[in-house]
Amino acid sequence: MSGTFMAAEIAGAGEAIARQLAANAEPVAALAAILRARDPHVVVTIARGSSDHAALYLKHLVELRLGLVCASLGPSVASLYRAPLRLKDALAVTISQSGGSPDIVAMQRAAGEAGAFTLALVNEARSPAALDAEALLELHAGEERSVAATKTMIASLVAAASLIAHWSGDGELRAALGDLPGLLDGDSSPPPEAMASALAAARSLYVLGRGATLAIAAEAALKLKETSAIHAEAFSSAEVLHGPAGVIEPGFPVIAFVPADAARAGMLETIERLASFGAAPLVVDVVAHPRWPTLIAPAAGHELLTPILALHAFYRLAEATARRRGRDPDAPPHLMKVTRTV
Repeated sequence: MSGTFMAAEIAGAGEAIARQLAANAEPVAALAAILRARDPHVVVTIARGSSDHAALYLKHLVELRLGLVCASLGPSVASLYRAPLRLKDALAVTISQSGGSPDIVAMQRAAGEAGAFTLALVNEARSPAALDAEALLELHAGEERSVAATKTMIASLVAAASLIAHWSGDGELRAALGDLPGLLDGDSSPPPEAMASALAAARSLYVLGRGATLAIAAEAALKLKETSAIHAEAFSSAEVLHGPAGVIEPGFPVIAFVPADAARAGMLETIERLASFGAAPLVVDVVAHPRWPTLIAPAAGHELLTPILALHAFYRLAEATARRRGRDPDAPPHLMKVTRTV
């Protein structure tokens, strides 16, 4: 592992998740009881950047495990346009590392005033978003010094999964969450040379996911932009053939986060189709692909959690790619650790 803050924080994810699961055992159980009693009819999320990708993962879990509609609210609805909302019988979930961006705080407050029960998943317990929410689940990720959030993103995903596991009464998901810290600690092998070389040479690429891995694909694309200045776009494998495939030319890289669930077969068929157009697939999966370079991520013992380990493995690849391209992943140009949008 290299000497960057990003690398150290990737390596510290297992310890952070162990801390979160221990500290939140009682709070998340109590919160789940409150939510079952309140029985919200819809869930809305408030987030930006990596946190919005965690919200997309939460959306998948909410709709799959609870049967509720989950949608992202644009923070500007409150902070700029001051449009009234009707959120009676809704749960509004804010996800934020800092909990301090003015537009996020304004949207959370407006959601509460519109009738929603507000919940904050944040790393800073004394932040405005944490203090303003009716309920709080701390991420317990500890300090993160690299601009590109990794440890807090993993912590946000785990907090989302833990919330849904308790709320839905999913004992299998709860049990699998307990195994994550050890799996994260053991996930330290260097990225495959073929993948690192391909990404280091890339100017533009696609990242594919579906279901629980769509949020992971979006986050991976953002990290390649942030740390390596690679133009990366994320798509669902169900959408990429509806227009975006027109960009593909021989050698065009396509990173595919292969799901461990019912979407798996369709994803593999789509990769084959893109390869027939000339794409150069790079696969992230629990097993090696027979034809294409594969970043192997450990299975989590539950199909909803395996994508978290896939992202953790990819973070190491992203950090290595940045260094190969002569960039400092801890200090990407034009970016700040906390973005305060109005």
